[in-house]
Amino acid sequence: MALTAVELAEAVRAKENDPVEVTKETLARIAAADGLVGAFRKVRAEEALAEAALLAQRDDLGDLPLAGVPVAVKDVSEIGGEYVEWGSAAGGREPAPADDVIVRRLRRAGAVIVGITRVPELCIWPFSDTADGVARNPWDPSRTSGGSSGGSAAAVAAGLVPIAHGSDGLGSIRLPAAMCGLVGVKPGYGVISTPGDAGWFGMSTHGPLATTVADAALLLSVLADDPLLAEVKPPRDLRIALSTRVPLTRAPVPRQLTAPVDEIGTLLSAAGHTVEHATPRYGAAAVGGILARWFAGPHLQAHDFDPAKLQPRTRTHLRLGRALVRAGRIRDDTKFNWLTRAEEFFAAHDILVTPTLATLPPRARRWHEQTWLANAIPAMRLAPFAGLWNLAGYPAMSIPAGRHSSGLPLGVQLVAAPGGEARLLGVAAQIESRKPWPRTQDS
Repeated sequence: MALTAVELAEAVRAKENDPVEVTKETLARIAAADGLVGAFRKVRAEEALAEAALLAQRDDLGDLPLAGVPVAVKDVSEIGGEYVEWGSAAGGREPAPADDVIVRRLRRAGAVIVGITRVPELCIWPFSDTADGVARNPWDPSRTSGGSSGGSAAAVAAGLVPIAHGSDGLGSIRLPAAMCGLVGVKPGYGVISTPGDAGWFGMSTHGPLATTVADAALLLSVLADDPLLAEVKPPRDLRIALSTRVPLTRAPVPRQLTAPVDEIGTLLSAAGHTVEHATPRYGAAAVGGILARWFAGPHLQAHDFDPAKLQPRTRTHLRLGRALVRAGRIRDDTKFNWLTRAEEFFAAHDILVTPTLATLPPRARRWHEQTWLANAIPAMRLAPFAGLWNLAGYPAMSIPAGRHSSGLPLGVQLVAAPGGEARLLGVAAQIESRKPWPRTQDS
């Protein structure tokens, strides 16, 4: 993808680019590369071309923030005439009668929906494979692109689309962003409000995946219906905390994955911020709270799915979730106690910087054919830094921060207090300007 979403929309608004030609070029790239990458569950070739042709005739084309920009949508949002699969053969196949609010906002902004991206069943896992494909990391196709927004991350990192929609319940945007060298934003609770959206007890939210901070900010502003979020401004005089300590277990993290945190700290110190090493008081109750919700959320979500058609790993997961719900283990006090500790920490700090991942991306394989335990062990080892911020409802994002000796991208997570999305984007843009990253594997 030669142009960013910002550049592409500017060219379409200026009538230097035609939405139909942009869509044709995008579909050609997908046809050439997605057989290897496996990003898409469905490519909407005919539908996208028809939508682009209608878009080109809009009287307000010159005012649209995403004018003509091809966008991939994660397989969790309803597109009129398509069904939502959730990575599962166990759900219904009735086409949605209309777009949901996420897709309506994308279309209203001028985006062209070119395809639906692959997710693991019920979005439970940090690897995205289904019976008909495996989403692979464009930097190393032997590795997973992550999950549950792994298809969206693969599509962007491979240059098939400039931006993609994702959702994040326990790191499902940030983890694949880190694995694929992207910018991924999980906004705070309620920033992207959708009717009846309380997935995983309010921990899940929608968000953008992009190759630049400006593109991520633009897509976030559209998803949140808040144009001000697209205006990225450099921050001044922030209190930055660096931490590489794994919550609760303090398990060792490879030095190559923690080194970028210190490097970013040095960069931010040189930019005039106050930087120190400090770690929140995580606590066992908070970690137990997110694990309980990880089990119970999918259990409640799956009430309309056919149990006989669910994957064996999913049936095990749902049984554990049902037991936790019946035992009353989803308690508000675990969240409130963690919020008290998080508020205490952010009273003294403006931004927390951690690794995004605690291990390298697992191998790309048909994980859905493995046992629950074979899935759970690498998932839990991979993602300890991410989920607590879903429980708190705090904004967090992952940005590229270097390369591993294997050639894979490395990411760092930035966290802020509620309302801190603009601050996060400003810090990320400051890092990007001082330590630019390649936008895609071949750039």
